[in-house]
Amino acid sequence: MTAAACGPVDGTVEVVDPGVPGERPARCVAVVGASEKVFAGHFPGFAIFPGVCVVEYVQRGALATLPEREPGGRWVLAAVESSRFLSPVYPGDELTSEYVWSRKDGAVRCRASAATGRGPAAQIRLRFENRDAQGAEAGAGEWRGQGRGADAG
Repeated sequence: MTAAACGPVDGTVEVVDPGVPGERPARCVAVVGASEKVFAGHFPGFAIFPGVCVVEYVQRGALATLPEREPGGRWVLAAVESSRFLSPVYPGDELTSEYVWSRKDGAVRCRASAATGRGPAAQIRLRFENRDAQGAEAGAGEWRGQGRGADAG
């Protein structure tokens, strides 16, 4: 299964393990292609994948592995509660992310860690909210429907 959407990155996220809440984390992988458009300006001659792009890949993986889905629901990224970048991500790196989910106050949260072959790259906490068809307009990072796949819109 893969997840792709409009955003600052061109690649897709593959769900390697959907996980089992309370037992084992979900796991995704994405290859950071050298052709990513952000590398043209970040930084010429020494390409480093921007942190916002790491967050985007993590967010896509989170939507693809979201454990609690209600029929007809529309899951929206409500907040990036925290992000900590631990080491750079370079062109060609395989970015592996793991997700631990929890539910509180009507929202679903995940603690995500992202790593490359060199070790930990980021720790990110995301909060998602389910907005029904009468709720606010669709935003970036949205999932509609039922099942375990991600839908780009």
